[in-house]
Amino acid sequence: MKAAELFVQCLENEEVDYIFGIPGEENLDLMDALLDSEINFITTRHEQGAAFMADVYGRLTGKPGVCLSTLGPGATNLVTGVADANMDNAPLVAIAGQAATTRMHKESHQVVDLVSMFKPITKYATQVLEPETIPEVIRKAFKLAQAEKPGATFIDLPENITEMDVNELPLPSSENRLTFAHRELIAKAANLVSQAKNPLILVGNGAVRGRATSDIEHFVEQHKIPVVNTFMAKGVIPFYNPMAMGTAGLQKGDYENGGFAKADLVICVGFDMVEYHPHLWNPNRSHTIIHIDTKKAEVDKSYIPAVELIGNVGANLKALGNAIEKPITETKIDFLLREAMIGEMNRCSRSDAWPMLPQKIIWDLRTAMKSDDIAISDVGAHKMWMARMFRCDKPNTCIISNGFAGMGIAVPGGVSAKLAYPNSGVVAVTGDAGFMMNSQEIETALRCNTPYVILIWNDSQYGLIEWKQQRRYGRSAYIDFKNPDFVAYAKSFGADAVRIEKAEQLLPTLQKALQNPTVTVIDCPVDYSQNDRLTTLLGNVLSEIED
Repeated sequence: MKAAELFVQCLENEEVDYIFGIPGEENLDLMDALLDSEINFITTRHEQGAAFMADVYGRLTGKPGVCLSTLGPGATNLVTGVADANMDNAPLVAIAGQAATTRMHKESHQVVDLVSMFKPITKYATQVLEPETIPEVIRKAFKLAQAEKPGATFIDLPENITEMDVNELPLPSSENRLTFAHRELIAKAANLVSQAKNPLILVGNGAVRGRATSDIEHFVEQHKIPVVNTFMAKGVIPFYNPMAMGTAGLQKGDYENGGFAKADLVICVGFDMVEYHPHLWNPNRSHTIIHIDTKKAEVDKSYIPAVELIGNVGANLKALGNAIEKPITETKIDFLLREAMIGEMNRCSRSDAWPMLPQKIIWDLRTAMKSDDIAISDVGAHKMWMARMFRCDKPNTCIISNGFAGMGIAVPGGVSAKLAYPNSGVVAVTGDAGFMMNSQEIETALRCNTPYVILIWNDSQYGLIEWKQQRRYGRSAYIDFKNPDFVAYAKSFGADAVRIEKAEQLLPTLQKALQNPTVTVIDCPVDYSQNDRLTTLLGNVLSEIED
């Protein structure tokens, strides 16, 4: 068979359902081979959209999302989405066509060293130089993309390689199970918890990846220890659980409000340092830390664990809970974060203020959505409100990029979320700036029959940056812009669209849109002067570039 046909067979062997991408001259043979495959190729309108779709698909399913481009500018357009997946620990395999190896040694049209370009933003990047190596390359790319901690891999595929004849077969995959930590380490950790006066649990995205929700709930039933989650671990403990404190990592005040100031021991469960740097919650390096994860802890002067329980996150947490001899029945840590959130949402639940308050938008959104519906937040001021105020009772029902935090993820991410979970309602929650970065993928959504809702928080500026400029300098710089008529713009694609003109209109509009069998864009003006209230209520907002 041709090498392109073997390549597709190897993708089928990896149980790939969708490939997101754009065809080009250097992947002609691969595209032709895909016509005879059961793999669904989703033609996108921009390679960044394809990469973000693969990113969100991988995050939601645990299976590597796959994106494809041609060489040169097509491949460079993948970079942001691939980097986002890698830093958010979402499994992704990116594939790019490349010029023939016969012209790689010299200056040549559209040729850049893609392997070198992708190496810093992937776990593995390679070029196929012989057709016989295709099964090994693909198996390795998928194996590493899924291995803890998951991330992105990259395959560069020269066009002349795909034309060659080859006599190989796909390689079988092997089962991988994470193990228990050693009993002596579990006993040591249990003794530390028993001796602690004010233990606290910090849960990260690794607990979501490890499907540890039931183990966390069982643990806090045994031992009444408060649980704080990072942005990307929302829903890993249901907010209705009285031990759920809420989301930390947003503001400097989270040190006190999240219970860290009173805590003497922190049990970190699936914690990814990229989300919430330890010097912010362990500034004096005084906390005793228990690290429960699939990988040994990153070396950091503010994060030196007394014990590391490495392996299956949920199983090791369960073993720790059972090893603590005397149940912990009370805590002295105040639930300030939880109480402030509940109070603020209740205060604004019936607000008719115009433009709409962020709190009211989130109240209506949460009211309209079912517990297993999926919200995908873009990056901007609305992300801060979603992270803090949007209640979740199930993991992976509020997707927030908080590692790389790339703007433009929500609109394309909504497409792949709907493909992954066609029976769930999906809402892409985005600012006007993030919306315009990948709004072209509305056409992709309509063509692929993936009905979902796009909720635009419209303030005609880079609102998060304006917020921080005002707090630091007392004035803003170069953050304003003009938007198109979003309703007319959406309708030009063939989507439904509504402009919210008063606060009472949003909830019924959302409820109708979630039942609509097509894409619905909702343009909702927002009053971000409320950002200062969030700051006053819970402390200064953290800089997104702060270490």
